[in-house]
Amino acid sequence: MPLLLRCSPAASPPLLPRRRSGSLLSAAPPGRRPLLPAAAGRVVLGCGLVTLDYLATVDAYPRPDDKIRSGELQVSGGGNAGNALTGAARLGLNTRLISKVANDEIGGTVLSELKEAGIDISHVIRCNASNHVYIEKISDGGNTTFVYVIIDKQTKTRTCIITSGYPPMIPSDLRMSSLSAALQDVSLLYLDGYSDEMALAVAKQADQMKIPILVDAEPERTREELGGLLSLASYIVCNGKFPEKWTSIPSIPSALLEILLQYPRACFAVVTLGENGCMMLERGKDGENYETEPVDIENVAESLRLKVDKDDILPTCVSSKFMRLTARGSGNIFARLLIGTAESIPASGLVDTTGCGDAFIGAVLHGLSTEMPPEKMLPFACQVASNVEQSAHDLAYHGNPIHA
Repeated sequence: MPLLLRCSPAASPPLLPRRRSGSLLSAAPPGRRPLLPAAAGRVVLGCGLVTLDYLATVDAYPRPDDKIRSGELQVSGGGNAGNALTGAARLGLNTRLISKVANDEIGGTVLSELKEAGIDISHVIRCNASNHVYIEKISDGGNTTFVYVIIDKQTKTRTCIITSGYPPMIPSDLRMSSLSAALQDVSLLYLDGYSDEMALAVAKQADQMKIPILVDAEPERTREELGGLLSLASYIVCNGKFPEKWTSIPSIPSALLEILLQYPRACFAVVTLGENGCMMLERGKDGENYETEPVDIENVAESLRLKVDKDDILPTCVSSKFMRLTARGSGNIFARLLIGTAESIPASGLVDTTGCGDAFIGAVLHGLSTEMPPEKMLPFACQVASNVEQSAHDLAYHGNPIHA
């Protein structure tokens, strides 16, 4: 019989057996695991979402009014911030987290696993807590965010159904003294865009302290939620849907150019493209060779695509030189375009895409913290993401499968 989980929006589903921890690069054969530069003393602070995920694998996504059986059910910690920081911690970074959980069984489990992954959770807000280790502010009741994830074996995709935590995280949850303590000695701030008011408050304080900021720009976020964060961003990472939604420009290279024009503080914008790897537009130093004639970014992108070695199984990177780039109807900037390729994964080795974007960001956090050049950082991040894609949510705090 399939396992059926029922809950109301205000109630949490029952917990499944405890999970075991995964290894970040366990899916990669020893000869293909990347050598990691040292990240001693570098501290990354993340602010955003942590969840408990219930992942059900099905032969095909159900049609309306269907009743189907799950082949496997797995419980695993999740959430953008939780996953990305877990990945960064396993790559050797010192990581801290600002988030919020309830004083329920799910919240306790999520916190214990984040701590086990090596993340400093002393700044996590816990509602109605009796354990003073994690308290920042006590509020009444609440539930921790949880997510149902349907993994389609046929299409190798996943569908997420989120039940948001309550009460939501807001700036008044964290005293200024606690925020300053959380930012102490931090070299990079990561924001996943959830709890936008809190994220903006943290970003403004980090900006005053001259801490660079990486923003995960998700297409589900509105301009009101994300605009303020992007205006402070040093680095922008997004998926393939975001550029067109944000700029109304269907072509990704031209949309990336428009994003850097809109947000002049951003050093780069990178978009993840699944099996097609990723694309980055990196801003150059102002004034350097700026008097040269502008070149259409679409032509540059096409020339780079022709340089990609399609027979190379492992991730690689091709790059243009720094030049003045323009697009139809847009201004121009001094920048270079880079294309990173994804690892070629046979269909039999592909599990699902759950957590791949977060894994990519975890690797980018490591790359930035170790001053890894983009030519190396992009293939590295693509390989880390592909390892997760082949290892069933292994980057996140990994769960025990339960066969239905």
